[in-house]
Amino acid sequence: MNSKLTLKLDQGTIELAKDYAKVKKISLSKMIENYLKLLTRGVKQDIEISPLVESLCGVIKSKRTDYEKEYIDHLTKKYK
Repeated sequence: MNSKLTLKLDQGTIELAKDYAKVKKISLSKMIENYLKLLTRGVKQDIEISPLVESLCGVIKSKRTDYEKEYIDHLTKKYK
């Protein structure tokens, strides 16, 4: 469901945003909506994890090494 939102912005900013939206062929409302979604994407939400998914956590073993240590060793050897 869409709701109306009123914003108070500098007139120059509004005009620039309208021009940008026109060039991108997107409505100003949609552009602001997309921006707000982008900003809040990383916000942790209470998501319930199913028992099946939880049981799968850690099943695949990673062969990841300590890249930072390897890089420091590489630089040490390079600049000795």
